[in-house]
Amino acid sequence: MKELFQTLGALLALSLSTATLAAKPDNGKTPAPTDIASATRGTVHVAGFFDVYRDEARGRVLLGLREFDQPFLLISSLPWAIGSNDIGLDRGQSSGSHLVEFRRAGQRVLLVEDNARFRAVSSNPDEALSVRQAFAESVLWAGDIVGEDSKGSLVVVDVGSLLVSDRHGIARQLNQAGQGKYELDDKRSAVSAADAKSFPDNTELEALLTFKGPGEAEYVRDVAPDPESLTVRQHLSLVRLPPRGYVPRAYHPASGGMSVGYYDFAKPLASSIEVRVQPRFRLEKTDPAATLSTVRKPIVFYVDRGAPEPVRSALLEGANWWQSAFEKAGFKDAYRVELLPEGVDPMDVRYNLITWAHRMTRGWSYGQPIVDPRTGEIIKGSVTLGSQRIRQDIMIAESLLAPYDKADAGALAREAEQMALARLRQLAAHEVGHALGFNHNFAASRLGNGSVMDYPHPLLKIGEDGDIHLDKVYGIGVGPWDDFLVAHAYAQFAPGTEAASLAALRSNIAKAGFRYMSDPDARSPGDAEVDGLLWDYGADSLATYDSLMAVRRKALDDFSIGVLPPERQVGELEARLVPVYLLHRYQLEAVARLLGGVTYAYSEAADRQAGTHTVAAERQRAALNRLVASLGAEQLALPANVLDLVTPPGIEYSRSREYFATASGPMFDPFAVVGAAAAQTTTFLFAPERLNRVAWQHARDATSPGIDELLEAIFRGTWQRKPIDASVPAGEAVQAAANWVVLDALLATLEAGKLHAQVAADLRDSLQGWQVWLADNAGRGSQAANRKQAAALIGKYLADPKSVTLRKLPQIPPGAPI
Repeated sequence: MKELFQTLGALLALSLSTATLAAKPDNGKTPAPTDIASATRGTVHVAGFFDVYRDEARGRVLLGLREFDQPFLLISSLPWAIGSNDIGLDRGQSSGSHLVEFRRAGQRVLLVEDNARFRAVSSNPDEALSVRQAFAESVLWAGDIVGEDSKGSLVVVDVGSLLVSDRHGIARQLNQAGQGKYELDDKRSAVSAADAKSFPDNTELEALLTFKGPGEAEYVRDVAPDPESLTVRQHLSLVRLPPRGYVPRAYHPASGGMSVGYYDFAKPLASSIEVRVQPRFRLEKTDPAATLSTVRKPIVFYVDRGAPEPVRSALLEGANWWQSAFEKAGFKDAYRVELLPEGVDPMDVRYNLITWAHRMTRGWSYGQPIVDPRTGEIIKGSVTLGSQRIRQDIMIAESLLAPYDKADAGALAREAEQMALARLRQLAAHEVGHALGFNHNFAASRLGNGSVMDYPHPLLKIGEDGDIHLDKVYGIGVGPWDDFLVAHAYAQFAPGTEAASLAALRSNIAKAGFRYMSDPDARSPGDAEVDGLLWDYGADSLATYDSLMAVRRKALDDFSIGVLPPERQVGELEARLVPVYLLHRYQLEAVARLLGGVTYAYSEAADRQAGTHTVAAERQRAALNRLVASLGAEQLALPANVLDLVTPPGIEYSRSREYFATASGPMFDPFAVVGAAAAQTTTFLFAPERLNRVAWQHARDATSPGIDELLEAIFRGTWQRKPIDASVPAGEAVQAAANWVVLDALLATLEAGKLHAQVAADLRDSLQGWQVWLADNAGRGSQAANRKQAAALIGKYLADPKSVTLRKLPQIPPGAPI
C-alpha cells in the first residue's frame, strides 16, 4: 500500500504536466500584455506562493504566475455569510478542496480542475494518460494576461473576475433551500484588494458578492435587510500541495473514520477499482522508535476570538479533550486547542478554526476536514458551532427545573447554565472529531459516555428527594471509542505490522462491547439497526424509555410560571412546554427501532462478520405495547396546571417554529399538541420500511409479530378503547384526536406506494375489519360521530383512493439539534 501511494505522487505529477495550449486567434480583441512594471504601476507587491499585486485605488488584484501546469488546491470559504441555519451558508463555512492548475493559452490564462476521481496508478505513463483523457476536466475560469516580462518567466493576470464569481455555490444553495433563483450581480460585487495576502505556501484572496433574487421566501426575509439583495463575502485560498512523504492509511469500514476515494483503472483485473483511504492529518514522530514521542508539527485548532465567555472557556476545554487520546496513541504534545491569535485572518487556510457562528435560529453545528484529494491528507480542519444551541439547552434545563418561582432560584438557574456549558464542551469535542476525520458512532451511547462522536441525550433522573436533577447530565472527556478512533487513524506501527495491528485494535474495541453505526443507518424513521440511534441513551431502550416517561410526567406536573425568567413575556411558556411534552421523542424512536429491528456490522469479508440478526419476538411485542400506549389519552393529555397556564404571545411578540401549531387563532391549541405527539409515534410505527420488515420477519418466523397483530394492537389501543377515566383532563376528546391521527397516518402510508403489494393487501384487509367494527359499534355522543365518519372514510378510500383527499399529518415542532 505504501509503495502504491509513493508511486501515485510521481505519476500524478507526470500526468498533470501539460503542454502550453495554443492561443486562439483574438481578432484584435485581446490587447498584447505590457511589461511588468507598467502593468503593476500603483500596486503593492506581496511575494508568496503566488505573487499578489494589490491595487486598492482601482479595486484590482493581480496575480503573478511564474509556472504553469503545476497543480495546487483551491478552497472557498465565507468570512461573512447569511445567518440562517435553514439556508446553510454560515460564517466560517469552508468548501471542499479542488485540485486545480493554471494553464496558459496564448495571451490568456485558464484555471482548470483536474478530474482526480479517475486515475491509473501505474508505472506506465501512457496508461495513466489514457485514463486522464477518458474523463472530462473542468475549466473554472479564464482571464487575460495584462503584463509579462521580456523572458516570459513572469506573467501578471487580473483575477478580479475569478474572485467575483460564485465559486462557493451560493446561488445554488439558496435555490436548493427553497429561497428562489438568485444570480450574482457583478455590478454590485467587488474585489476586496486590501484583504489579498500571500504567504510561502498559500495565497488568500477575498471579494464582496451581491446576489439578486425574488426575496419572497421565508428564510431570506428573516435575516436580510433587503431580501432581494443578499451580500456576503467569499474567500478563496490557493494552497501549495503538501510535500511528499505522507503515507495514506487504507480505509476500513469498521474504523469509525471517514473516507475519500477514487477509481484506479490500473488495479489487477480481479480487484475492485474503487480505492478508499482514511482522511487524517500528517503526524510524524520526532523519534519513530519511541513508544511516546513528540511530533514535528502538532495539530493545533484555534477558537474564534468572537466567542464570548463563558462560551470561550467551554470550547477550549471540550475541544482539548482529544489530547489524552493522542497521547495514548503514542504522541506527546501532538494536539492542542488555543485562542486564535489577535490579528490573524480566520479564513487563512493555515489555521484549523473553531468558528462561533451566529444565526437567527438554533441549528446544526458542523466539523469537516479539508483534504488533499490525491491522498486524503487533511489540509485544514474547519468547525462551525451555532451560537443559539446553548440558549436552547438552557431553556430545556429551565423548563425541566422550573427554577424561577422557587426559593433557591439562583442556584437552580446556575445549574441550568452549567448543564448547557457541559453540553457545549461535548459539542466542541464532537465537531473537532469530525475535523480530525471521524464519523458519528450512534451506537456508542449503549455504553454510557462511550464516545463524544454520538449525539448525547441529557441523562435525566429523579432523585431520592423526588425532584429532577441535572448535575451529571453529560459526560466529561473522550471515551474508549474515541481513543480507538485516534489509534486506528494515527498510531504508527513497526514496518510490516500495520494491517495486523489495526485488526487487533478493531477486535479489542469490539470485545469491549462497542458497536459502530453511523448516519446511513440512523436518520430515517424506517431504519432497522437497533443501535443506530440519534439522541438515545441507555443499554436497554425499553427501560430507559420507561424512566424518561417518569421524568416527563414529573416535569409536566411541576410545569409553572417558574420555567420563565422574570423578564420574559409569558407567551414563551408554550415554547418551553414543547421540549417537556415531547421529551420522550428520541427514546420513542429507540423503542420503535426494536419493532422489525435487526443488528448487523460494518466489516470486510476477512472479518467474517456478515449477516443480520432479528430482534427477539417478545422484545418486539414489548416495544409495540409501549408505542400503542403512547397513543393513549393517559400519556397524551396535558395536566390541568398546564392547560390553565399557557397563554398567547404578548403584544409585539409572535409565535415561532418553536411553538406548537394552532388552529385556534392566537390561542394555545391542545388538539394540535396531542396531534403532534401522536404524529411522532405514527411516523415511526407506520414507516413503510418497518412494516415491510415486520411482514417478512413474520413470514419467516410465525412467532414474530406480523402486520395483523400490529394493527390489531393499535386499533385496540385507540379507536376500540373503552371510555377514558374521568381523571384524565378532556380524556375522550384527547383520545379522539389521537385516533384520527392514527387513521390518517395509516392511509397516508398506503397512499405513499412504498409497501410491497402483499403488505399493502394486509393493511387494506385490516382496515376493512376496522370499518366493520366501527360501523357496528357506534357508541354515544361525539364518539358515535367520530366512529361513523371514520367508517365512512375507510370505506370510501378502499373503494376509490382517488376520491379521498387525505389530511396532512399534524405538524411536529422541531426537536434536534439539542
